Amino acid sequence: MMIERFFKFKEAGTDLKTEISAGITTFMAMAYIIFVQPAILSHGGMDFGAVMVATCLASAIATFIMGIYANYPIALAPGMGENFYFVFTVILGMGIAWQKVLGAVFISGIVFLILSIWRVREKLINAIPESLQCGIAGGIGLFISFIGLLQSGIIQKGGAALTIGNFHRKEVILSIIGLFIIGLFIAKRIKGGILIGMIITAIIGIFMGVVKYQGIVGKIPSLSPTFLKLDIIGALKEGLFTVIFVFLFMDIFDTVGTVIGIGQSAGFIKDGKLPRANRVLFSDAVGTTVGALLGTSTVTSYIESAAGVSAGGKTGFASVVTAFLFLLSLFFYPFVKMVGTGIQIKEGVTLYPVTAPALIIVGSLIISTIKRIKWDDPTESIPAFLALVGIPLTYNIGEGMAFGFISYFILKLFTGRYKELNWPISIIAIAFILRFIFLTK
Repeated sequence: MMIERFFKFKEAGTDLKTEISAGITTFMAMAYIIFVQPAILSHGGMDFGAVMVATCLASAIATFIMGIYANYPIALAPGMGENFYFVFTVILGMGIAWQKVLGAVFISGIVFLILSIWRVREKLINAIPESLQCGIAGGIGLFISFIGLLQSGIIQKGGAALTIGNFHRKEVILSIIGLFIIGLFIAKRIKGGILIGMIITAIIGIFMGVVKYQGIVGKIPSLSPTFLKLDIIGALKEGLFTVIFVFLFMDIFDTVGTVIGIGQSAGFIKDGKLPRANRVLFSDAVGTTVGALLGTSTVTSYIESAAGVSAGGKTGFASVVTAFLFLLSLFFYPFVKMVGTGIQIKEGVTLYPVTAPALIIVGSLIISTIKRIKWDDPTESIPAFLALVGIPLTYNIGEGMAFGFISYFILKLFTGRYKELNWPISIIAIAFILRFIFLTK
C-alpha cells in the first residue's frame, strides 16, 4: 500500500488503523485552540470568524507539512502564550495595530526559517539556561491562568486591586462548573478532556440561559478581514524588534521543548539527536509565516501531540489525519462562535464562561515546568523567579523575560561565575538593559 510505504509503517512498527486513531486523539487533545484563539484575538480587534478560519487553515497546513515532510506525529497550531503576548501585551498594552503585529509575527517566522536552515538554533537553545527557560514558561502559564480567572468572573478588577467575583451571577457559576468539569477530566486523564469539558460546559450554559444556541454546522466565514492584512513595513517602522525577538524566542523554545519531550517519550531520539530535526523546525517556521499571512498569531508545535503518540502514533500519517480534522472543523463555525463568544455583563466587562475555564487549566499545565528550576542555586532561581512573577504582574511577557535575563547576567557576573555566561545571553541581557535606559519612558 502506497501510504504504508511512504510513511514507512513497517520500519516504525505501526499500521494504518493505529495512525488514524493517533491522529484523531491528538486533534481531540488540542482542538480547544479552535474555540480559544478567535476569542483571544478578537480582543485585539480582529474578526472572530476570519481568525477561526485562519487558525484552522494554518494549523492544517503546518501539521500536514510536518507529516509529509518530517514524517513525525507532531501537530501544530497557534501557541498559547504567543497569542496572549500578541493581544494583551502588544496590541492592548503597547497600542500597536494588529496588522503591524502580524507583520512582526511574519518576520519572526522568516528569521526562524533562516535559523533552521543555517542550523544556528542549537546554539541559541543551549545558550539559555534551563532554569530561566522554565521560569519564563511558568510565568506564561500564570499569565494565561490569570487572564482566564478574569474572563471567568471568578476574580474581577475592583479599583486599584483585584477582588473576588460575583458568585451569584449565572456566568460566573457556569465558569466554576466548567473549571471543575475540565479539571476532573484532566485528573482522570481522559483524552480530549479540555475539548469535551468545553462542549459539556456549553451545553449546560444553554440550559442555564447563559449560552445562546446558534447551531452546529454552517457556512464557512470569510477570511478576507485578515487575509494578507499584515503590515510588515509598519512593524519595522514601529521598531518592534523586541516584539519580534519575543515571538522568535517563544516559538523556538516551544517547538524544541515539545519535540524533545515527545521525541524522548516516543523513542524518536537516537544518540541524543532527533533525526530530521531541521525538517521539524522548518515545518514550524513555515506554519508561523503562513499563519501571519492568513491572519493568526505564531504557530508552534503542540505538546498535546503526546496524546497521539501515547495512542500509538509513530509516523507523519497521524499528523495528516489531524490536519484533515482541522479542515473539517471549518464547517462548525456556528458552534465555535457559540462557545467562544463573550457575554458583556456591563460596559467594559465581558465574560467568557466556556473558554475561560480552559485557559485556567492550560495555564496550570504550563506552570508545571517550574519544578525543573534549580531552586538551591540563587543565581539560577532568582532570575527564574523574577521572570515567573514578572510576566503576570507586568501584564507583559517581554518585560518578565527582561527581568529574568538581566538578573541572570548581573548575578553571574558579580558572584564571580561569569564563565557560566555565554555571548548570546550576554547580548540579550545588555540589549534589555539599554532598552530600559533609552527606550522606556
